[in-house]
Amino acid sequence: MPSTLLDLCEFREDIRKSRFITLAGPIASASDAMSFIERHSDPDATHNCWAWKIGPQYRSSDDGEPGGTAGRPILSAIEAQDCDQVVVLVIRWYGGIQLGTGGLARAYGGGANKCLQQAPKRLLVQRSEFTCSCAFSELALVKLRVADVQGLVLEEHFTANGVDLKIAFEDVHRLPLQQQLADLSRGRILLESC
Repeated sequence: MPSTLLDLCEFREDIRKSRFITLAGPIASASDAMSFIERHSDPDATHNCWAWKIGPQYRSSDDGEPGGTAGRPILSAIEAQDCDQVVVLVIRWYGGIQLGTGGLARAYGGGANKCLQQAPKRLLVQRSEFTCSCAFSELALVKLRVADVQGLVLEEHFTANGVDLKIAFEDVHRLPLQQQLADLSRGRILLESC
């Protein structure tokens, strides 16, 4: 199951006189990724190479390194660690010794891999959205049942007859939760897919 990072993580390494600093962090959008890259890039460095991934979306940059030797290995490290909603930036200061294309790929991908390995992570739970309606007196118990399955209450709309809810939780909990809500309301509360 994919995971994301809890916070910013850093890994430093010197390889044949070149200094590499790898920074990784959680993101929620492409604009988050680009602002992370802009904020942490060093204009005095030789290269600021990066990659990010959010679900099926991904981007990478070699920033002047030979094609495919920096951005793609960083992205491969993100995928190898089964990470999602993550950005990785590798900053390099050239030390005067050529690493070759294989050496560059190992340096960039290896730094990203080591950084992500040591980073504290949390699992990303795939949730489906459902709607249901309940009486005012049942609202607290419905919220409690949703929380019991690590679900989320996304929206609440109070009406003259009660409360309309939009909730999200893992599909595996649908039948047990439906039964609990039906028992709670004598069969009135029904879960409907959005």
